Amino acid sequence: MEISEEKRRRIDQLKEEIVGHLVRDQAHDTETATPGDWWRAVSLTTRGRMMELACEVGKHHQRLNVKRAYYLSLEYLVGRLLENNLVNLRMLDECRTALSELGQDLADIAEVGPDLGLGNGGLGRLAACFMDSLATLDYPAVGYGINYKFGLFRQKFIDGQQAESPDDWRRFGSPWQICRPEYAVEVPLYGHVETQFDDRGHGRPVWTGTRSILGVPWDLAVIGYGGESVNYLRLWESKASREFDLDVFNRGGYVEAVREKALSESVSKVLYPNDSTEAGKELRLVQQYFFVTCSLHDIVRRFRASNEDWDTLPDKAAIQLNDTHPAIAVAELMRMLVDDEGLPWDQAWEISRKTFAYTNHTLLPEALEKWSVPLFEKVLPRHLQIIYEINRDFLENHVAKRWPGDTDKLAAMSIIEEGSPKMVRMAYLSVVGSHTTNGVAALHTDLLKRRLFKDFHELFPGRFQNKTNGITPRRWLKACNEELSALIDRSIGEEWPARLDLLRGLEDFVDDPAFQSEFMAIKHRNKQRLARLIEARCGVIVDPTALFDVQIKRLHEYKRQHLNLLHILLLYRRLLQNPDLDIVPRVFIFGAKAAPGYILAKEIIHAINAVAAVINHDERIGGKLKVAFIPNYGVSAAEIIIPAADISEQISTAGKEASGTGNMKLALNGALTLGTLDGANVEIQEEVGEENIFIFGLTVEEVDELWANGYSSIDRYWADEELKEVIDWLCSATFAPKGSFDSIRRSLLDGGDPYLVLADFRSYVEAQARVDATYRDPKKWARMAILNSARVGKFSSDRTIHEYAKDIWRLSPVHV
Repeated sequence: MEISEEKRRRIDQLKEEIVGHLVRDQAHDTETATPGDWWRAVSLTTRGRMMELACEVGKHHQRLNVKRAYYLSLEYLVGRLLENNLVNLRMLDECRTALSELGQDLADIAEVGPDLGLGNGGLGRLAACFMDSLATLDYPAVGYGINYKFGLFRQKFIDGQQAESPDDWRRFGSPWQICRPEYAVEVPLYGHVETQFDDRGHGRPVWTGTRSILGVPWDLAVIGYGGESVNYLRLWESKASREFDLDVFNRGGYVEAVREKALSESVSKVLYPNDSTEAGKELRLVQQYFFVTCSLHDIVRRFRASNEDWDTLPDKAAIQLNDTHPAIAVAELMRMLVDDEGLPWDQAWEISRKTFAYTNHTLLPEALEKWSVPLFEKVLPRHLQIIYEINRDFLENHVAKRWPGDTDKLAAMSIIEEGSPKMVRMAYLSVVGSHTTNGVAALHTDLLKRRLFKDFHELFPGRFQNKTNGITPRRWLKACNEELSALIDRSIGEEWPARLDLLRGLEDFVDDPAFQSEFMAIKHRNKQRLARLIEARCGVIVDPTALFDVQIKRLHEYKRQHLNLLHILLLYRRLLQNPDLDIVPRVFIFGAKAAPGYILAKEIIHAINAVAAVINHDERIGGKLKVAFIPNYGVSAAEIIIPAADISEQISTAGKEASGTGNMKLALNGALTLGTLDGANVEIQEEVGEENIFIFGLTVEEVDELWANGYSSIDRYWADEELKEVIDWLCSATFAPKGSFDSIRRSLLDGGDPYLVLADFRSYVEAQARVDATYRDPKKWARMAILNSARVGKFSSDRTIHEYAKDIWRLSPVHV
């Protein structure tokens, strides 16, 4: 293709900049540069373009004294950044050409960069999608979090079992981050509260005797699609307030001299430190307070630079609490306003409540954070006092007036849970301290109002909203599935990445044989790419013509990877009994990490790998089944798996999954959902149509009825011969030493099957049979796949952010 004069100029300029960074920043030329040198040079070139725009946007926002959204999240699962930033700058093709002319391949260079270890699962990936959409839509925003040294962990399998090692993604620095030491914040901890009296005898509480650590911000620019707006992630790294005690060091106390430094820097060392010990719990609370107080001080500094009236803070700052991890912000802002600024309590509370909003992400009561009062008293004694005062005011002036004389209601709604020890309910603090609480899918929000926060909804009905989650199509289609994106561009134009609803235009091609053929050919090539990844990481050779059945998500019982496993065992058993059984060849693909302390989840991983090891080497079944558990699942692996998936397993127990976003990514790329009516699956079915999705299992209402009538998993076990056989087979010595999977058996049988695996088993098997039958009709399958891609425009994170901005933040876009 002939290159225009203007495009040639841009490509030559890119080449000049890349080579310039090689020489000036890496001390190499094009002959001696390593792949890592090329990656850093291209990244710095890309970042330079972003910074030029960022300076212009920043000055414009400051001049207008704009209102900003501040997103407080303990994790951001951003993945690799090079290709995504090039897509949003609309420089991808030009950069690919420039590198090709320099003798390099962009795809190979992009592989050098690590996934940024700033997140874990859906919560962090959602936050990253939201930051992409905020910038794309020109909403002024800053995302706050922690600049983890190690992230979660690197996962590998030893004898089929998960083993964790540090994910040292920052070992050699990151070209994407900029340190801002001038905005460092001193963070007080521990100490005690004294009452100090003024000359008139008026006492006020003073937090004193504290120990300090330093919060140092690192900025990560987030550019919107089209390259017209830039926001920032500001991530805090903990440092010692002093490096080490030189006197102690000179006296030979080398370890003692650096003890404070080591303890201080442990705060931002690891995402989600294991909290099974008291020390782990304390570190988590310190970690949460650390990033919250740093962020609030930064917000207040920015506000005070252009404003004097504290009552206008909610007009300039909309602070969103992403789950309960940043809930301590409610007490901290009150402390800053009352103690540091001297505002009266009532005025401070009005300002604070109007500033905060809270997103709930879980329906599991056990997942709602609670901290013991003794721990709070040790780490944050002044905040505990403030929380008690918030609670007293709430109970006396709201709950008691709404339900006079109802002591049970007071106890049920109290932020302080009675017991030994007493506990601080952080979700309740978030609801009470915010002007709005939202769920993340229609079903989830309904269940919040009817169950989890039923009393709060009855007391404050106007405070609860739904904001169904979304995903950014820039990363999850435009960048990760270039061939399909190009086909869509040719078919309906190039505006869809910023207006995902335009994908409806693909419905005009749904019965076009040529379009179907090209759509499915792209899917096949994506499956070939995934097959190469599976061979490289798992040592398993799979057939790209087989049906690729994918379940990629955090490992948790309620997500029911073990239900999937039981079905695999059923198919395997049937094939052994009848090797000529006519089934569609399948590759079952898993990707998941289990929390290090979650024993049962780790046992499920071991069970899947143990079964896979036997199935993958059993020649008797003629390659009709393969199982691959891809280790160290993350964003970069997802970008290869998702475009290749035929089936998207979304099989959580109804009423347990808040939303899910993997379901949206997979459907957008033409995978058909096999799922329960849980989370956002309900809305996906509404969008794509009942005929284009495979739904099975109990509904929320049926789950309630089953438990109310008395559910016995043992009865299900004895009543279904095939089910009994596969459970017994799993727990025999066939796949691993006997006893290896006793925890799974106990959970399903002795433990009462809390997530209803056995109750949904037969319905799941029948749904899988429908999948098998449908896949045999290539035209029907292609039609359903195309309609899934065409009809999920609702699930763009752009739509979600527009709704947050309009209904919760009262925020307007600012165009430069």
